[in-house]
Amino acid sequence: MVMRLDKLLSNYGIGTRKEVKAYIRKGFVEVNGKVIKKDDTKVDYQKDIIIFDGEVVEYRPYVYLMLNKPQGYVSATKDNVHPTVIDLIIGYENYDLFPVGRLDIDTEGLLLITNDGDFSHKLMAPSRNHSKLYWAEIEGVMDEKDIDYFKKGIVLDTGYCCKSANLKVIEVDDNCCKVEIEIFEGKFHQVKKMVESCGKHVTFLKRLKIKNLLLDRSLELGDFRELTDKELVDLMNDL
Repeated sequence: MVMRLDKLLSNYGIGTRKEVKAYIRKGFVEVNGKVIKKDDTKVDYQKDIIIFDGEVVEYRPYVYLMLNKPQGYVSATKDNVHPTVIDLIIGYENYDLFPVGRLDIDTEGLLLITNDGDFSHKLMAPSRNHSKLYWAEIEGVMDEKDIDYFKKGIVLDTGYCCKSANLKVIEVDDNCCKVEIEIFEGKFHQVKKMVESCGKHVTFLKRLKIKNLLLDRSLELGDFRELTDKELVDLMNDL
């Protein structure tokens, strides 16, 4: 993709647009082995070799990260009270990152981080009907009646009728159970509210999967990694 050299370097985090122009005029930048002193020079970051002050600039317009979100962090870029999920992302300060959708502060698991707004919108828009799979530990025992209620579409106290969802009971222990819940939208506190509509209470919640992207089990809580090319292609399929 072709863009102005000063814009590329500014987006990369070298400095402000004004600072970058000064660096270019002073001869700090080479493109394909030649010193460039015109800030409006057009470059192709996919083909051209760009060097700033002796170091290669490996520019990418977008990044896509998988985070194993821990409890205690809010799904936001800034917050005056709580730490945010962006605080966990080290080494990507040059990018204007944000969480794709949200997980409640007490919910763990798969959360995508990116700077691609179009990708985020298409993946999380309720009208897209993309699957999200959760593991939940529940006070109370979910039964066949609850499974049918989930499938038909639970009506919340607000009057909102949820889309059909899948409930699978994995384990029952006295008056508690462990389940998997698959939903195809993502309203505020939706999973918890759906369970409460069945007269039970979620005590632990973790997102395991978005579409066909599974949380990497090797990621400890608070750890992250970039999506592989295959994972990204699969996610973007049918967006």
